Amino acid sequence: MAIPGDRAMVLAAGYGQRMRPLTLTRPKPLVEVAGKPLIGYGFDRLRAAGVSTAVVNVHYLAGQIEAWAAMQASPRIVISDERAVLLDTGGGIARALPLLGEAPFFVINSDSYWLEEGAPALARLRHAWDDTRMDCLLLLSPLARTVGYDGAGDFVLGADGRLVRRAASSGAPLAYAGGYLVAPRLFEGAPAGKFSMNLLWDRAIATGRLFGLEHAGRWLHVGEPASIALAEQALRA
Repeated sequence: MAIPGDRAMVLAAGYGQRMRPLTLTRPKPLVEVAGKPLIGYGFDRLRAAGVSTAVVNVHYLAGQIEAWAAMQASPRIVISDERAVLLDTGGGIARALPLLGEAPFFVINSDSYWLEEGAPALARLRHAWDDTRMDCLLLLSPLARTVGYDGAGDFVLGADGRLVRRAASSGAPLAYAGGYLVAPRLFEGAPAGKFSMNLLWDRAIATGRLFGLEHAGRWLHVGEPASIALAEQALRA
């Protein structure tokens, strides 16, 4: 079996509506923070992890993402074209599966990123992967170490590393931090067309095969224009 995380899926197809007016003329992954496009920070993490191939899906202002990708020396970038229909997080990955190989692969959001502290997060995900127990391993950020995030959290992490959803009426101590390692088998029986990864994460929770790993550094959620200054402040710090 190939090394887990040798390939990666980079989600870059969305409209970035909360980032308007900046995204009226450019896709959200190309919005700059401290002089670098958001997608560039994610690719820094992929290069550091030794990822050989990154599949990038495109839909909104796709040509700009393709032009940026053409200028990157590494890793090798393959475009998954969703111009005809936007497939959401799950559907986009499902379409790209033939390009991602048979081993577990990384998935990262192109519009948020994290600061490292200690061992790099992707290396920690790879080291923690247990193919006998896991179908998906999410990178999670404690709420106190988030920047620009105003949600109530997403998951509760059990002592055995398994995840459960937060109760609808309460918060949770951990937020999904925009990156994970996932086995292709999780997509077996997935619906055709557009669907969210939340559907498959809930299936994995039901079978006890969704796990989480707490990130040691800070997670920068750049969801709207006001978040850019917060992210730049965190980078300077």
